Amino acid sequence: MRVLLVKTSSLGDVIHTLPALTDAARAIPGIRFDWVVEEGFAEIPAWHPAVSQVIPVALRRWRKHLWKTWRSGEWTRFKQRLREADYDLVIDAQGLLKSAWLTRYVRAPVVGLDRDSAREPLAARFYTHGYAVPWGQHAVERLRQLFARALDYPLPGNVGDYGLDRAQLAAPADTPYLLFLHGTTWPSKHWPETYWRRLAECMSERGWALRLPWGNDTEKARAERIVAGLDGAAVLPRLNLAGVAKVIAGARACVAVDTGLGHLAAALDVPTLSLYGPTLPARVGAYGRGQVHLCASGPNAGLGDRERPCFDDLLPERVVAELETLLQAPETPRCV
Repeated sequence: MRVLLVKTSSLGDVIHTLPALTDAARAIPGIRFDWVVEEGFAEIPAWHPAVSQVIPVALRRWRKHLWKTWRSGEWTRFKQRLREADYDLVIDAQGLLKSAWLTRYVRAPVVGLDRDSAREPLAARFYTHGYAVPWGQHAVERLRQLFARALDYPLPGNVGDYGLDRAQLAAPADTPYLLFLHGTTWPSKHWPETYWRRLAECMSERGWALRLPWGNDTEKARAERIVAGLDGAAVLPRLNLAGVAKVIAGARACVAVDTGLGHLAAALDVPTLSLYGPTLPARVGAYGRGQVHLCASGPNAGLGDRERPCFDDLLPERVVAELETLLQAPETPRCV
């Protein structure tokens, strides 16, 4: 059976889809997936053994340069690639108008979430059949239910398995290290830099090597300030997504804010302490074994505000204590 999966973005959403592929591969021997995904995340689907082809799409870039996209023929080639393939089924796992629109170019039945379950109800108009999947549960579990219903197999009762081989991805390291995933998008999701610095000092004093990645000049400067003068602490060189994945896979543990790289750490089965302020982890938090969620409790916490800070009460001393506990029992799922 050959299935086309449409799940274009974001990084966390793409990662949340992997356990559903693992379920399907175990339930239906020989099933193969082609995956339409934003070009910036195209490396991730290729890591899953059930994925045959990754079909990059560049909706974000194309929207900014419509004339250039049309003249270059990129859009035409993308449509032709979808039309030429022979699929048994198309699953739109995004539930948005932009993802549903892409399914118009495939000659196969299209399924997705029904209008009461999709993030954008109008997307369901493009489907041959829509499935009801209740809200109020984690995104990973919703996707697992969608796949089970669309492909007609019993929903497994176990914790979802991302299907990634951490040992294969990990880069060799002479010294065990902790990884601080400090970069994120919303201003309100940033844990205060002074708190990061205190955490770095405490873990360095305990003999841990520290590694900090970065994705832009602002993040690089912050990383340098966080570890300035600390023994065994280093700011990594600029890395692509595959390079960051190798560093994550080799880490003894991670501390992360609400960021896609935190979800990647969970997918690679790396014990991770995730810090949540304006968002709550119940529906989109890091999912898997060894994942600890620490939530701020100030007046702006959990409100989804992109700007107002809310981390004042989530102090570094608490993070240090929880991180030490996580390091002692990395396989124990906990939610604090």
